[in-house]
Amino acid sequence: MKIEQIYTGCLAQGAYFISSNGEAAVIDPLREVAPYIEKAKREKVKIKYVFETHFHADFVSGHIDLAEKTGAEIIYGPEANTGFKAHIAYDGEVFQLGEVTIKVLHTPGHTMESSCYLLSDKNGKEVALFSGDTLFIGDVGRPDLAQNGSMTQDDLAGILFDSLRTKIMTLPDAVTVYPAHGAGSACGKSMSKETSDSLGNQKRFNYALRADMTKEEFISEVTSGLTEPPQYFPENVKMNRDGYESIDTVLERGDQALSPDAFEAKANNTGALILDTRKPEDFARGFIPNSINIGIDGGFAPWVGALIPDLKHNILLVTEPGREEEVVTRLARVGYDYAIGYLNGGFDVWEKAGKEVDSVTSLSADEFAERYNAGNVKVIDVRKPDEFTSGHVKGAENIALDTINDNMSALSKNETLYVHCAGGYRSMIAASILKARGFDDVVNIEGGFGAISKTAVSLN
Repeated sequence: MKIEQIYTGCLAQGAYFISSNGEAAVIDPLREVAPYIEKAKREKVKIKYVFETHFHADFVSGHIDLAEKTGAEIIYGPEANTGFKAHIAYDGEVFQLGEVTIKVLHTPGHTMESSCYLLSDKNGKEVALFSGDTLFIGDVGRPDLAQNGSMTQDDLAGILFDSLRTKIMTLPDAVTVYPAHGAGSACGKSMSKETSDSLGNQKRFNYALRADMTKEEFISEVTSGLTEPPQYFPENVKMNRDGYESIDTVLERGDQALSPDAFEAKANNTGALILDTRKPEDFARGFIPNSINIGIDGGFAPWVGALIPDLKHNILLVTEPGREEEVVTRLARVGYDYAIGYLNGGFDVWEKAGKEVDSVTSLSADEFAERYNAGNVKVIDVRKPDEFTSGHVKGAENIALDTINDNMSALSKNETLYVHCAGGYRSMIAASILKARGFDDVVNIEGGFGAISKTAVSLN
C-alpha cells in the first residue's frame, strides 16, 4: 500500500493517490488530470476509483475528465446528486482497492453530501482518514457555504458537531488525518500550515474537537469570525455537481499565440479582459493599458476568483514567455475556462511594436515616509480588516482587495492614491484595477506595510 499527498500551494489543496497491488484511487483530483494518468502508468497501476469528498467550492475537481480518460468510477457519499454518471455510496459502504479497503463515512455539516474515506490495510487496521473539508488540521470546515432557505449555518454547524463526534472522534488516535486543505484556503478560518496529523493530536489541539465542548459552544465558536466567501464559490460548486468542459478543450481554446496586432484586434472585438500575470515589479514598469495584474507566482487562482466576477468572461493573457499553458491551467482550476489567447513573446514584443503602454509609479517605503510626513496624503491599505486592525498607517483607509470593486466609488480620481498591502503583491493588483477604472494618479508603496513599519511613519 502506498499513500501520496499531492499538495498544491496556490489553492492550499491536497489531492491523494493511493495504490495497492496494481490498483489505484485518486481522492479530490485537480482539474488537470494528466499527472495522475502519467503517475499510474509509471507505477503500473490502474486507476479504479475517483473519490470525491464533496462538491468543492474553491476549485474545479478533475473527477469527470479522469473518469472518462481511465474508466475509473466516480464515488460520492450519500445525498450527492450529480449531473453525470457516478456511484452514490451509502454510509459505511466499503470499496476494495488491491489488498486494502476504503470505507465511506458520511459526515455532513460542511455540506450535506460531505463524506470522509477511511483506509484500512490488508489486515483490517484503520490507517488513514481522508477527511475532505469536514476536518482540517487545527480547524473544521466552515458551515455557511451550503446554507439555504431551509437550513442556516447554525443548523449545519450542529450537524457537523454530530458528524465529528459520532464518525471521526470514535476512530483510533493513531489514524492519520489527510484533509483537503491547509492554511490559506477560504474553506476554513484557522487551519494549520501542516497538511496531515494523527487524529490523537487533533483531539488534543484542535479547538473544535474538545471532548468537553457542548454543541452550543461548538456552533458559537465555529460560526464566529467567518468572512464573506469568495464570489466564485457557488459557480465552482455548480460545475463540480453538474459537469464542465474537458480540460483539453479549455487548453486548446487558450493556446492561441497572437501577434501584437492580432492581440489588440481580439481585445477590441471581444471585449476580453486583459490579464497580465507577470511579477508586480515588472508590471509596474510597463503594461498594456487597462490590463489587470495578478501575478502567477502569488495567490493567483483565489485572487482571480475573488476579483473577476464572470467566470465566462473572455480573457486575453500577457505572461512570462513559456508559462502560457500554466496560466490557462491555473485559471481552469477555479472555473475560468475562457482564456482565448495570449500575447506571443510577452510584453516586450508589444513594446517593441510601438504599441501604447502604461505604468504604475512605485515608491520605496522611505520615499513614501517623506511624503507622508510632509502631510496631506491619501493612503489606501488593501489588506484584510484583521491585518489592518493589528497595525496600520495613521489616517489610512482600509479597503480590502477583495472589496475594491464595490468601494471604488468612494475614491476621488482627482487626488493621488498611495496604495499598499503587506508586501506588495496585493497592492499591485489593486493599483492595476484602479488604473483600469480611470484612476490615473496611483502610487504603489514597495514592500508594503512590512517596509513602512520600519520608517518614521506614524502608526496606529
